[in-house]
Amino acid sequence: MEAGIPPQLRRVWKLRKRTVEDIAARDIAVQEAVDEGRLPLPAEPEALPEPVVLPDRPERFNMAALRLAGLGLALVLVFALTLVRLFVGGPPSIAQLRAQSGVDTWPVLTVGVKDDQYGVAYFDPKKKLWSGFDIDTAYMIAEDLGFRRDQVKFYGMESEDRARMQATDENHKRVPVKMVIASYSITPKRIAEGVRFSQPYLYTEQSVMTLAGHKPVASLDDFARKKVCSLSTATSLTAPKEAGAIVVSKNRVRECFALLDHEEVDAVSTDAAILAGWKARFPEKYDHWDLGLDATEAWGVNVGDNPALQRLVDLTLYRSYADPHDSRWEKAYENNFQDEVAENGDTPIAVAEQPRVIRPPVRELPWENLLP
Repeated sequence: MEAGIPPQLRRVWKLRKRTVEDIAARDIAVQEAVDEGRLPLPAEPEALPEPVVLPDRPERFNMAALRLAGLGLALVLVFALTLVRLFVGGPPSIAQLRAQSGVDTWPVLTVGVKDDQYGVAYFDPKKKLWSGFDIDTAYMIAEDLGFRRDQVKFYGMESEDRARMQATDENHKRVPVKMVIASYSITPKRIAEGVRFSQPYLYTEQSVMTLAGHKPVASLDDFARKKVCSLSTATSLTAPKEAGAIVVSKNRVRECFALLDHEEVDAVSTDAAILAGWKARFPEKYDHWDLGLDATEAWGVNVGDNPALQRLVDLTLYRSYADPHDSRWEKAYENNFQDEVAENGDTPIAVAEQPRVIRPPVRELPWENLLP
């Protein structure tokens, strides 16, 4: 075998061969010595100790999970507080106001109005039709309360009956009404006496009417010691009395004009919005004069002893005032008063803008869109 090994490797090969033979001879010598008892047996390897079980390592603190849990808790609290506010505390909802007012139990809506005021509230006995600004205002409120036009019943009433909310039917019988919309001015005295008004729905002022051809009128002082007719229990009684006029009071404006036509009085004085209709209807018969009084007449709806109905009426007025898409008030003014402007000349009729209405305290649910 050495013949096949190159000379330079032969020495290495011999060294490796000798080393292997030496290791083998040594192992045989050791084994013989053990067998003969000259060497002890190798010791058994020591057993490894049982592994120690360490406690589980705690999970790493997870801030993201904590934040998520906190956010969830906050949402739950907000939702709970919202439910409490919506259904427990705060102002009543519209459904609650309807229940409190009794509106849903009324088969018809009875309204006390004037019946002899052209442009304000007039009943045409031939056509059996009601017309005027107060009539249109009543229809506006009735619509929001859920009544159709044929479910609104109007009754004519006298001035002194507006506070007691009693009108007269076609058989001349006394009937109670749910609302009074009868050119009824809001005053502290009336409120103190228990009249429950809505917020104002029209601003006008006091003026005076004479027969055509009367000398120009500058103020009510021109009627000192002269007879002036006005409506009983009306705010327009005060100014003529203070001017020294002899005041004659009637329950209906047509009664005052009957006296004027027969020259039993020298003038009729009441709200300009009322007199303007008579001037427009009989332009050649009467002259309408502006008195320039500072006092403003603010008309309101009398709802009687029904605060829930008062709030519902205010809600309609607020919608009409605040919603730019709600033009019902403007149309009522245009159809009734704007047509009278030409015949009344420079004498003001009424303010052509709806009085400002404060949002009534009504709870609006999140899924509702009731208020602008």
